[in-house]
Amino acid sequence: MKRVLYISTLMIFSLCCFSLQGQERKYPVVFYNVENLFDTLKTPNIYDEEFTPEGVNKWNSAKYWKKISNLEQVFYGIASAAKSFPTIIGVAEIENRNVLEDVVAAKSLQKANYQIVHYDSPEARGVDVALFYRPDQFKYLGSKPIRTVVEGLPDFKTRDILMVWGTIEDELFHVFVCHWPSRRGGQFESEARRVGAAQTVRNAVDSVTKINPSTKIIIMGDLNDDPIDKSINVTLGAKGKSKEVTESDLFNPFYELFKSGYGTLAYQDAWNLFDNIIVNENLLNGRTGKLKLYKSDSYKYMGYIFDKPFLRQQSGQFKNYPFRTYVGTSFQGGYSDHFPVFIYLK
Repeated sequence: MKRVLYISTLMIFSLCCFSLQGQERKYPVVFYNVENLFDTLKTPNIYDEEFTPEGVNKWNSAKYWKKISNLEQVFYGIASAAKSFPTIIGVAEIENRNVLEDVVAAKSLQKANYQIVHYDSPEARGVDVALFYRPDQFKYLGSKPIRTVVEGLPDFKTRDILMVWGTIEDELFHVFVCHWPSRRGGQFESEARRVGAAQTVRNAVDSVTKINPSTKIIIMGDLNDDPIDKSINVTLGAKGKSKEVTESDLFNPFYELFKSGYGTLAYQDAWNLFDNIIVNENLLNGRTGKLKLYKSDSYKYMGYIFDKPFLRQQSGQFKNYPFRTYVGTSFQGGYSDHFPVFIYLK
């Protein structure tokens, strides 16, 4: 099995009190595929039966609130390690606004006063993407869902891409939260759908940067491809080496992590890194304004995977894999089949 990332800069996990404004002005930006955060109710015209008390998963209130508590632990764990509540958190595989409200209402997250951006997508199971933001750091200006377009499949329905714009320290940001189509049917057989999603995002990025060349771009999500795959590396054009990035390019700080054997989800004893946070050249280098992607002197990479031991399966066939909520229909009480990822802006 490829090795699992252990981040030395995040060695201390402590649910202790900390200041919302740390001594060092860094802005954590997080993405997490939370794995099937459904409420317990049947929604009309949505295929969510498996996550109801009568469904195959026997999903009930006790399991639901265990899931909410787990997510609270994850986000507060990242906040403790970063010494600041994340400025922005993108999430995938959530059913509706109600479950988002339960997450941000969790006791240890209330001080952050997280606000929610969410739209319902046309995806058959009803799962969407969403964004949490701290209004004291990110000044929300607007948002819109963007329908994914796949050439040759005009009726194809998947998760919308969420675009949110606002400012941090008066610098304009456009944030794209994504959950690209899965590899169902095979990686290469399904590739065109993710290429379509990548082209949809690239078109949107080009449009907003044409209007305002000084905007800073963050693309985050479960892209269902690795950083070297066509959708990310070619269609989106996210380069993996910072020295090669020119003014109109995108940069993927998780490319080198993947090349070094790290991942955010495991399958058949191999690691994939589907969870990415990608930035434009302006945010990489701080070409306009002061904010840019942070690089620690003591850490080799600019992307981070939060893979603390409590997020890993501790024994058995899937030891060291992400500790899941379910394996099949067997409730495990874990967190997600993905690890969270994050970057810092400074």
